[in-house]
Amino acid sequence: MSPSPFRLDGKTVLISGAGGGIGQSLVAAFRAAGASVVGADRDAAMLQDRELSARLLFDQADAKATRAAVMDYLATHGAPDAVISNAGFTRAEHLDQLDDDVWAAELAINLNGAYAMTDPIVSAMAARGSGSLVFISSVNALGHYGNPAYSAAKAGLIAYARAIAVERGGQGVRANVICPGSVRTPAWDHRLEADPTLLDNVLPHYPLGRMVLPVEVANAAVFYSSVAASGITGTVLPVDAGLTAGNLRFVDEVLRGK
Repeated sequence: MSPSPFRLDGKTVLISGAGGGIGQSLVAAFRAAGASVVGADRDAAMLQDRELSARLLFDQADAKATRAAVMDYLATHGAPDAVISNAGFTRAEHLDQLDDDVWAAELAINLNGAYAMTDPIVSAMAARGSGSLVFISSVNALGHYGNPAYSAAKAGLIAYARAIAVERGGQGVRANVICPGSVRTPAWDHRLEADPTLLDNVLPHYPLGRMVLPVEVANAAVFYSSVAASGITGTVLPVDAGLTAGNLRFVDEVLRGK
């Protein structure tokens, strides 16, 4: 019996932001698929109690430190088979709250840091002749839902992934992007404590009537990293409960008159 193309037995996967809400699900999903997982985050405490083969510590907001940590890892272990660029952060601001410092901070972690982490790995993968990168972007990269600086950074990840797909495809390197909608992670807990009715305003925008679960993002990343996706590169996959398919609230309120 042929092995499942969705399995990752014998493969090594590096996951940034491994201690966060989505990161924890990524670690669990890749381990379940048979992969050896290297977890990266800014604080060792965030990686405690994670079943990891190795741990990398760096603050992705610091591009130089991020690149140095990754280079040290590559010198010892070589390139992983796949990388999930997941670390990110936003303050959930709108245009009236932007200034130069906010703009720079959002781009530093969400775009510049992601580049600093993956650039040396892309080179090592290309030299080896194989590798897969998955960037966790956002629906904010596809349409405007607030968070303008974050949106610009996440849209930049799509352009960067396509550059890798086009220019390194000949060396066997694939790069794809996942764009989650609102994901029900612990980051929402304090907002819901402050306003228990918040989801009454959020969920009507989603055709599935719910937020995305972290495991749903993780499952998409496993697929992209597996042999099942061996012919797929340079693509963008919304995992968004239908948000970017159309404007459900417009249909309900304007056309149906609800």
